[in-house]
Amino acid sequence: MNHQLALGVTVRRHRQRLGLSQEQLAKRAGLHRTYIGSIERGERNITLVNIVRLAQGLEMDIVKLCDEMLTLKDRTDRHISSAVAGLSR
Repeated sequence: MNHQLALGVTVRRHRQRLGLSQEQLAKRAGLHRTYIGSIERGERNITLVNIVRLAQGLEMDIVKLCDEMLTLKDRTDRHISSAVAGLSR
């Protein structure tokens, strides 16, 4: 899993936990609704400024957002590596 997709999945999870639509999060973060969708799909390599805006819109600390994104990426990568190793046996 690449970093963009891991960030997108993390953003989507937190947005949904807050009960927000993409449009509502976009308004909170000062971003466009379609931009939020492309972030959640892992299509954007976004700037630090926009990561800060997203964290604020999600009412969370940027460090927590990034930590959860990296944890998801690492967990997914380990799972994939384990599955591939199992196929090699």
